[in-house]
Amino acid sequence: MIPKIIHYCWFGRGEKSEKMRRCMASWQKYCPDYHIVEWNEDNFDVEQNEYTRMCMREKKYAFLSDYVRLAVVAEHGGIYLDTDVELLRAPDLLLAEKAFWGFETPDAVNTGLGFGSEAHGPAVEAMLREYDPLLDGKHGTIGCPKLNTSALVKLGLRPDGTMQHVAEALICPGDWFNPYDSATGRLNTTKNTISIHWYSASWMSRRQRLRCAIGRPLHRLFGVDFFRRVQTWGRKNGS
Repeated sequence: MIPKIIHYCWFGRGEKSEKMRRCMASWQKYCPDYHIVEWNEDNFDVEQNEYTRMCMREKKYAFLSDYVRLAVVAEHGGIYLDTDVELLRAPDLLLAEKAFWGFETPDAVNTGLGFGSEAHGPAVEAMLREYDPLLDGKHGTIGCPKLNTSALVKLGLRPDGTMQHVAEALICPGDWFNPYDSATGRLNTTKNTISIHWYSASWMSRRQRLRCAIGRPLHRLFGVDFFRRVQTWGRKNGS
């Protein structure tokens, strides 16, 4: 059984945004009997390997969090939530599982949406092992959906967005933890929805976040592949 602990990461000692504070208030509202733990440079050893040192030194806090979330849940068990995840109800129905994860897209799982596991669960430890080639700090960073999904595929995941059990873990469809389409800005909650990941995209530059915000109306009108189609048209017409 997954313990009633909510873990989150906050490295860099920056100020949390108003949106983040609202999201975290929803944890206290729906999970008043859960223990909430913040992991930061004071209680997590960021000097434990070259990868964590590099992420800390270069202020790649989002990528550091990708690794730390797996390490702390693997050791302690519990539920991890990004600071931009808003709960709509308690995740109590999932506590009886040995672990749970959610599809971000039909072919990718993302731990940033929120996940849970018993301590030393086979799936969370498999995800942690995907970081082994990076721990020397010489190979840069890789987005967590790629690493998370790779680990589960090796354990038998069908990357098709459907509910399934893999290595004692429940894998949930996108509407459970990811009803918000960041590309279009559309929100489509269902009776299954437990939480909303609002995609603060702290790992992006300010310019990249602005570009995403400007692009949302175009994506809603013309589809999420609008810019790719424009680029393809331009190449074909010599632009």
